[in-house]
Amino acid sequence: MDYLEKLNKEQKEAAMYTEGPLLILAGAGSGKTSTMTHRIAYMIREKGVDPYNILAVTFTNKAAGEMRDRVEELVGPGQNLWILTFHSACLRILRRHAEILGYGRDFAVYDPTDQKTLIKNISKELNIDSKQYKPAYFLGAISDCKEKRISPEEYEKIHGDDIKAKIICKVYKQYEATLKKNNAMDFDDLLLNAVKLFEKDEAVLLQYRNRFRYIMVDEYQDTNQIQYRFVKMLAEAHDNICVVGDDDQCIYQWRGADIRNILEFEKDFKNAKVVKLEQNYRSTSNILNAAHSVIANNRGRKDKKLWTRQEEGDKIVYFRGESERDEAYFIAGEIDRMKTTDRRYSDFAVLYRTNAQSRTFEEALSRREIPYRVLGGLRYYDRKEIKDMMCYMRLVQNNADDLALARIINEPKRGIGGKTLEKLQTLAAVRNESLFDVLLDREVIGSFSAKAEANIRALAELILSYSGERDNMKISDLYDGLLVKSGYLKALEDQNTLEAESRIENLMEFKSVIYDYEKEDSNISLAEFMERIALLAEVDNHDADENAVVLMTMHSAKGLEFPFVFMPGMEDGLFPGWRAFDSEDGLEEERRLCYVGITRAKERLWLTSAETRTMYGKTDYTRESQFLRELDKSLIEGNAIFEKKRQDPSQGAFTDGVSSAKAFKPFDQLKYARQQTKQKVAQMSDAFVVGDAVSHPKFGEGRVSACDGKTVTVEFAEGSKKLALGYAPIKKV
Repeated sequence: MDYLEKLNKEQKEAAMYTEGPLLILAGAGSGKTSTMTHRIAYMIREKGVDPYNILAVTFTNKAAGEMRDRVEELVGPGQNLWILTFHSACLRILRRHAEILGYGRDFAVYDPTDQKTLIKNISKELNIDSKQYKPAYFLGAISDCKEKRISPEEYEKIHGDDIKAKIICKVYKQYEATLKKNNAMDFDDLLLNAVKLFEKDEAVLLQYRNRFRYIMVDEYQDTNQIQYRFVKMLAEAHDNICVVGDDDQCIYQWRGADIRNILEFEKDFKNAKVVKLEQNYRSTSNILNAAHSVIANNRGRKDKKLWTRQEEGDKIVYFRGESERDEAYFIAGEIDRMKTTDRRYSDFAVLYRTNAQSRTFEEALSRREIPYRVLGGLRYYDRKEIKDMMCYMRLVQNNADDLALARIINEPKRGIGGKTLEKLQTLAAVRNESLFDVLLDREVIGSFSAKAEANIRALAELILSYSGERDNMKISDLYDGLLVKSGYLKALEDQNTLEAESRIENLMEFKSVIYDYEKEDSNISLAEFMERIALLAEVDNHDADENAVVLMTMHSAKGLEFPFVFMPGMEDGLFPGWRAFDSEDGLEEERRLCYVGITRAKERLWLTSAETRTMYGKTDYTRESQFLRELDKSLIEGNAIFEKKRQDPSQGAFTDGVSSAKAFKPFDQLKYARQQTKQKVAQMSDAFVVGDAVSHPKFGEGRVSACDGKTVTVEFAEGSKKLALGYAPIKKV
């Protein structure tokens, strides 16, 4: 049993406890994978358990592969045990017994692309407006129903006469019927149907209960209700179930994870043994103590505290800049200063709450020529939605930009497919004209369907109108107009998904980029702006050897570790996010995310905030994060953390110094920015008559001297200007 000597006392205790329910509370960096693999090896080598009787499930193929490799190092290859993801385990079972549920054993598994195509076809069959109801909207609702085990009929009963619910119900029914007809399942079905199989056929359930006498579940805090039911049904016969997890790292409740599964394990399995892995092998004690001082404020958690034999280490550095740009330059400067010959750039990570924050760090690192890479997402200027809107702007600047037009001609959908675009490009090449010139040919466009023809005419008018107005407009006004009038913003809003919301955040954050350039030069032209962005975006920061600073969200960082970690944006409204203030549960999940971020750091940790922050084109003063105020101040050096005196709870106080009636919500700006963008564009459509006093953001105040329904002539102090109605940013005074 020499192989067990590598384990500490608690790890060894967990590895050698094989009979009966076991909960291993494994804190961050406490060696849970090593404990699990040694436990499997101990069962096989010392207890004589047949590998055939062991089932170990986890969430990712990478985690399952790593666990398999480590087990084989300890017990040798070729063992007949299942170390699989939940989906893979359910798929194996269903392949053998699918006919019991009315499927053939060769059933297909539909991936997200297949699902999207299926929903599109169903929407067409049911005459559902694809602009109003996107496939992602239906797929999100259906997935949520399946996770909660709600059938189409039950969904209809729950929501009654709600019009949208009735439409969802129709699509859901048709979707399920088509899947069955096509002998296919989606990813949610793999989990759901495995549970249905066990419920329907007791003989099959007994077969797998008898086989899997020992069950292990990794990341138990991330299980949803179906996964919980699947595991519980298998384990009920022998009770030899071992779950490993950390309730303090449950950060995926928005994806269906149910923290109650781990918190109530001892209720579900009587006489369960609990082993806490609290020795951390990753971080210094100052970092661990800081993490604990924050997470200890959560009520819904198991009592535990990480500790380490490592030295105290450096104190946590706190910096409060004047603005988000000041914050980014500080971080870039610290990396420049700390980078030495024995340190790689990849030792540094910047972990932020939202993807939209990455832009300022990308710019600051680029200016210092520090290589970086964005994980869990693209670089800011490489993101699809940003590239799309930049192509709209490029096309306004240069109508002959065929590359830009080809990118956005069907973004949002205008009925121009790949084949149609190819024909247009071929015609443009034969005529030696630009693609845009071809679109202006009434004879060519007239050959399209009525819907596509109308959409293309609207696109051409949009580009021509803004091309004519671009010298009379601020870039920010032009951007707002393109975003709204192109239908791009509405198309994303209609999707009603988390991904679409993230894209909207990035589009609103691009307004901050524009405002920054307009502050530096109020007369900057569209051509100059596009040139500067292009030069910035072309900087190649992707080092082939991966020796680059890592930029990523805290959600993406779970499971990773870095010697040096920066956590920017420590402000109420950003982190914790403003939505978190609506519920205690929301705030506790954000606090767990903060704990995950802090415990990624091995040697040093920096926390930063900005006194003013421009998000989505709106600048606000900020208040330091509640999580900063919860930190043990003896562990911090740098800027002082401002704290207000706590109000009397009877006055409705929710956080320090803020009543629930007047909750401090900076960065409720995404909603604000969208409203302002639409309102500004709507004002451009105002009707004017001769004599109206108007204002223009670039030319100031003036008076209407002529109006022909399409254009309006205004006398400004610097002279007469003829402006396009509906596009020029003029409003009545």
